[in-house]
Amino acid sequence: MAAMEWFTPWFSAPGYELSRLVLQRALAALYLVAFLSAAMQFRALLGERGLVPAAVFVRRVPFRASPGLFHWRCDDRITGVCAWVGVVLAAAVVVGAADAVPLWASMVMWALLWFLYLSFVNVGQIFYSFGWESLLLEAGFLAIFLGNAETAPPVLTLWLMRWLLFRLEFGAGLIKWRGDECWRKLTCLYYHHETQPMPGPLSWYFHHLPKPLHRVEVAANHVAQLIVPFGLFCPQPVATVAAGLIIITQLWLVLSGNFSWLNWVTIILAFAAVDTSPLTGTPSFDPTPLWFAVVVCAATALIAVLSYWPARNLLSRTQQMNRSFNPLHLVNTYGAFGSVTRVRQEIVLEGTDEEQVTPDTVWREYEFKGKPGNVRRLPRQFAPYHLRLDWQMWFAALSPAYARGWFEPFVSRLLENDPATLRLLHTNPFPEQPPTHVRALLYRYRFTTREERRETGAWWHRTLVREFLPPVELSGQHGGRRPW
Repeated sequence: MAAMEWFTPWFSAPGYELSRLVLQRALAALYLVAFLSAAMQFRALLGERGLVPAAVFVRRVPFRASPGLFHWRCDDRITGVCAWVGVVLAAAVVVGAADAVPLWASMVMWALLWFLYLSFVNVGQIFYSFGWESLLLEAGFLAIFLGNAETAPPVLTLWLMRWLLFRLEFGAGLIKWRGDECWRKLTCLYYHHETQPMPGPLSWYFHHLPKPLHRVEVAANHVAQLIVPFGLFCPQPVATVAAGLIIITQLWLVLSGNFSWLNWVTIILAFAAVDTSPLTGTPSFDPTPLWFAVVVCAATALIAVLSYWPARNLLSRTQQMNRSFNPLHLVNTYGAFGSVTRVRQEIVLEGTDEEQVTPDTVWREYEFKGKPGNVRRLPRQFAPYHLRLDWQMWFAALSPAYARGWFEPFVSRLLENDPATLRLLHTNPFPEQPPTHVRALLYRYRFTTREERRETGAWWHRTLVREFLPPVELSGQHGGRRPW
């Protein structure tokens, strides 16, 4: 005990107790959202009859390349059970269960959340290929070593979380500065609010801000991502101020669009640099258990070794973004919008119940939950919930290559009126019988002007570009399926 009383003063940071509480509960809430997304969408996207079945993937890819529970068994029942177990466990942590159990049990709860979600990500293929999946896993792994109400927050874990936040923000800033010249010219926000993957309810208003203000926004973003992150490693209160600036910047991004839980994880990680002792005082804790200190030191050494690859990537002129260097997603590289799309294109899917397709055929449109479709429909706020199919539709509109492997099965499910697939959509224009034919059209979308908005009530204006997919029907029906 005497040895640990000597060890505790430098190892512990009791002044961060409130910050740890906020960080852990909020991170558990994001786990809850992520598992709920899996519970609601995994079966249709990656289930036994999914668009890209995970069971096929695990038969092709060895465990060492994508470790997870589903290499043992991968069917709709086990993935569904795991998703709902994750929801329940995350909800329990949100309400304080991890603080009501012994320290070792708390660590087991966080480790189980991490491993369960790792299992989904490692078989999720294109639908789980986003940077924020790895970000949630890396933050969740570090949370295992953050302790609970029994012990003071470990300094080493707090520093690891700051290091993660630094890589996240500084990497995103570098990829912008090295990438699209509009970031250097301060003009990217002339386009971004309109062309981002999933606009939110305020995106139309952000797009119509004066151009000088857009330039100020870009300049402020460069400061927040290229300069402010260094403040995270400074003494207090500088670190707290830096964290506060990052939080404010991220809240601005939350208001302007839907980026799943990317912004929210960033906000949560910032609390690792917030010293709340001037407001709450410094609580007292028992000495840190030796076994816990050893485990935290071992985890710190592991992260330090694995940091070589993302640190080298930050310094590289050929910087990559959103890459994991190991199958456990422990220390990754991040970034977003190294290039900004100038023109928004959207794929619009339509169906008909007529036996033959003619120039006079009446087509009815499928409406997605989040992505633009009906020009009079205000974009909705879904983040931090992740609409995986809607995001992939945005990529597919950029290039047909992004649709390879999943778009044809998706259209086939629409021709079958597959219930699981239709639950991913906002509206199904054929509730009684499936359509006989489905087609896809490519449109150019732009936000309406203020004048157009007053006259038409529409948020979007769209112009037909070309046919993305000609009318198709199910195989064996009316002469067979037409070529894709």
